[in-house]
Amino acid sequence: MSSERIRWSHKSLKELQLFWNNEIEPELRRAGHNLDERPTYQDLLEVGYGGLQDALREQHDTTLSEFCQSVGYFEADDSESYPWGIDDETAVDELESYVRTLDRRRNLAESTVTTKRSRLATYARLYRDVHGRADLVDRLGEPAHQADEIEHVLTVFDKLDRDLESAESKLRYLGDVSQFYEHLQRRGKAAYNPADTIDMEYGWERTEPNNAALSSEQVRRLYDTVETPDEELLVLALCGWGLRRNEVAALHVSQLVLEGDDPHIDFEERKNGPGTVALIYGCETLADRIDALGGRDREWTGYLFPSKQAESGHVVGETIQARFQRVADRAGVRVRGETPTSKMGRRFWNSLACARPTAHP
Repeated sequence: MSSERIRWSHKSLKELQLFWNNEIEPELRRAGHNLDERPTYQDLLEVGYGGLQDALREQHDTTLSEFCQSVGYFEADDSESYPWGIDDETAVDELESYVRTLDRRRNLAESTVTTKRSRLATYARLYRDVHGRADLVDRLGEPAHQADEIEHVLTVFDKLDRDLESAESKLRYLGDVSQFYEHLQRRGKAAYNPADTIDMEYGWERTEPNNAALSSEQVRRLYDTVETPDEELLVLALCGWGLRRNEVAALHVSQLVLEGDDPHIDFEERKNGPGTVALIYGCETLADRIDALGGRDREWTGYLFPSKQAESGHVVGETIQARFQRVADRAGVRVRGETPTSKMGRRFWNSLACARPTAHP
């Protein structure tokens, strides 16, 4: 429905709320907007519903922010408190805001939120202990401080590397910290993520007992559960092509050979694997994704999982992991009682010896 044909002034506030749930939010999701965060006026303009803000102001004397709260996008609530153990008010405010986002918008179990908050508190206290101050967000707004702040974060992870026993524990800390910084980028409060490439500094590798893998039935359920084109491509890349999560995150259109009898993905450098990956299926999904990204953004740089906040131009592997696990949570897929990792999708692909899987996207 075109925004020009919507009679905004004739809709009551209740009707606008229903219109948001039934029309606007699904359109934002289809356009690839992250609905874990409150949509902005610019987001609405991009999908053709910019008239909503004027109607709210002129007809209902309310702001877009206030309206979004009425349809489930909450802002920080100062009534909650947690003993973070640091005295930097800015850092505490941002940490609490992020945890509330996890609690209210990510559909995570309470125990998962509690664990993530505990890891972030440990990180913040170590930052204070190592550097004498817990001002871990103060310099994120200025790119000129990026090199120094990366060193600050590295020093904290050097300490975690010594204190923690398993690579899995270290990677969980890194994942939670990096996602916190990504949250600040999405909110426009950070110009960069200082933990973006920390994993490249260490030899941490996750291991699962007996090489646990997804089954064909579980992969079918994942495909059946995807809600957006980028989720479909993500599951296809991990389970159908056997890519590693970092390879998925950095996948670029220049790597794709879709024409001819041998469609494939080219890799200049690849860990423990061939330099090309055959695209037995999925070419149409890829072509649709490329057309959508190129048509939506004239400044698109060619990454299939782009990020305007990241200096690299694309999301990181931890983001791919988190998105994959959100799909798995919605699908109710568990492996030995745990949410599967992206690596289990690659193991599914390996188990079929590169033959065409029974789970077709």
